[in-house]
Amino acid sequence: MKLMFASDLHGSAVYVAQLLERMREEEPERLILLGDLLYHGPRNDLPAGYDTKQVAAMLNGIGDRLLCVRGNCEAEVDQMVLDFPVLADYAVLFLEGRMVFLTHGHVFNEQNLPKLGKGDVLIHGHTHVRVAADRGDYFFLNPGSVSIPKGDGIRGYMVYEDGVFTQKDLDGVPLAALDIRHG
Repeated sequence: MKLMFASDLHGSAVYVAQLLERMREEEPERLILLGDLLYHGPRNDLPAGYDTKQVAAMLNGIGDRLLCVRGNCEAEVDQMVLDFPVLADYAVLFLEGRMVFLTHGHVFNEQNLPKLGKGDVLIHGHTHVRVAADRGDYFFLNPGSVSIPKGDGIRGYMVYEDGVFTQKDLDGVPLAALDIRHG
């Protein structure tokens, strides 16, 4: 199974188009979006190519391949223009015999952990900072931001395949990897 993860699109049609091009190349079964799809919020500058209507149309075009969780910028009005669910606070997957807890990160995060078993995986966005870490008791991943990256300033996404999460920039170049099959 191949999955693709991205977060914090913030309404940038320019960078969402690049993400969807990577999706065509990567050919994942699903694209998992970790919130903040359309709006930039009061703390962020407008990203390049800010066009929420165009982003909604692009995402609606692949709605049958999306799994999304709600970010702190999502509201009920967003659900009115999107043809796929975006208002779940979290989602749970099971990969490699581990629970994978997916959330945006503004409620559950490393300072407020959900109930995780030893070796489970927490994946969230929100901070716009890419992380791939084995914390001993759990694994923690953040794909960073597609449109407004913080930290090293590299826009990116993440792919899961055969027990390994690989973080990549928007050109598809690998940046970091985390193997959850061990630990």
